[in-house]
Amino acid sequence: MEFSQLESIFNENYNKKYSNYIQYGTAGFRTTAHLLEHVLYRMGILAVLRSKMKNAAIGLMITASHNIGSDNGVKLVDPAGEMLEASWELIATNLANVEDSKLVSNVEQIIREQNINMSATATVIVGRDTRESGPVLFNAAIAGIQALNGTIKDFGVITTPQLHYLVVCTNNNKYGNATLHGYYEKISKSFKHIRQDKMNNGHYVAELSLDAANGVGAMAGKKFQEYLGTSLIINLYNDGNGELNHMCGADYIKVKQVPPTNFSVETNVRCVSIDGDADRVIYFYVDENNKFHLLDGDRIATLIAGYFKELLQELNSFIDLFHLGLVQTAYANGGSTNYISNILQIPVVCAPTGVKHLHNEALKFEIGVYFEANGHGTVLFKDIVIETLKNATTNPNLTASQTAAASTLLNIIDVINQSVGDAFSDMLLVETILHAKGWSIIDWEKSYKDLPNKQLLIKVNDKNVITTTDAERRCVSPKGLQDEIDRVVLQYSKGRSFVRPSGTENVVRVYAECEDPNDLNKFITAVALLVHRHAGGVGPEPQLS
Repeated sequence: MEFSQLESIFNENYNKKYSNYIQYGTAGFRTTAHLLEHVLYRMGILAVLRSKMKNAAIGLMITASHNIGSDNGVKLVDPAGEMLEASWELIATNLANVEDSKLVSNVEQIIREQNINMSATATVIVGRDTRESGPVLFNAAIAGIQALNGTIKDFGVITTPQLHYLVVCTNNNKYGNATLHGYYEKISKSFKHIRQDKMNNGHYVAELSLDAANGVGAMAGKKFQEYLGTSLIINLYNDGNGELNHMCGADYIKVKQVPPTNFSVETNVRCVSIDGDADRVIYFYVDENNKFHLLDGDRIATLIAGYFKELLQELNSFIDLFHLGLVQTAYANGGSTNYISNILQIPVVCAPTGVKHLHNEALKFEIGVYFEANGHGTVLFKDIVIETLKNATTNPNLTASQTAAASTLLNIIDVINQSVGDAFSDMLLVETILHAKGWSIIDWEKSYKDLPNKQLLIKVNDKNVITTTDAERRCVSPKGLQDEIDRVVLQYSKGRSFVRPSGTENVVRVYAECEDPNDLNKFITAVALLVHRHAGGVGPEPQLS
């Protein structure tokens, strides 16, 4: 195609001057939905260019995850199911913000600088969540893909993890069947194989209550129940009849630390909450004193890592212990980090917030477990691990318990969606481990004690005035802010606090933890007040609640 022709086929409906700068962040582009049509059109174009460059299928997911229903967003998924390469985030940002008159020349510049062969074929796998704005934005993306003659594989309304899975399988059929049936079957079949016909075990009961955030996860939850049968009973709430993410969903539960609305809470019953696009999962329960208990991504990560270490130690006399490690973010509770390092004695590293950062760190281990405290995470396995375990299952010198350990690990790998954090895959992994241990959710919680913690959001004029270092645990600018935070922290036993700009909203996130729960509100309010004053807070100053 002559690129002088592009200008004539660019649909003017999507060529609108965008007055507000929009940035490709940790989760792609995300903002008020009515501002995104031209962005989706341009990301359709960029997805084709990326596909031609990589000579592989690329994913395009239309979602705003845990955001309110009036928001939406888009992110591109690279061939192995990973987040878009960091260097292309800037390319995406420039393309989304370039003036209409310079759009064609910007596309030509990308082609030239990236040395893209435009005669190569391109395939873009497209999915969207349940938001009302989805169909309009989908049409905009399709127009962009078609503008450069890309091939479209439309999977309709799906979860974000399903989109990642489909991209991986399309490019590597050894990972699985590139269909939704293939996704459900692979995960559920392995899950059922591990537990066989034994539903309950010890304190474990094969039934839970699930808050689906009134999002696409409600559809996936119903479908999983069909595949799982009686091996796990899922009682579904917030199943799509209410407002998306409103007083429900994993983000709400994590931040507010209360049960979701429209949810039947029974004493000491295991409950699960996912987010609007089903890539985060949080566990919780309410005790006999009506006290709320949260088991977040830190708890999930420690459960997984600890169980894997047990299975590997069973095999240690026949295979070298694999390099197992766990990756957290600054949001990880100090109690969990101490438990991982000193009790489990598993290497732990801290990465900046954002799955792409944790994923990259996890790749440095042979078995890398990574989770954000918000419940987004997964486990990565090197090929050598899988091959070694396969050989172990046929080794006649292994005892029955060792063969069983190797077989269990192999089947667990198929329960896991290694491409990205997947609420349902992670939930079934947790259920597998709790079943094996015979644990109730109360037993699980007893493994270690969290430090009391809290998060606040401070609205600011420009979130970018806050810059950080040391995996976002220390603030570089505005100058002097970190020194003042340090002075506040010293006033509290086991105190820790950090601030960081949101990746998707114009707010600054404030985190604090300390030993005494009675000090927590005073502690976090003091830090929030510093942020408001130093970073140009919008509205009244934070007050002690």
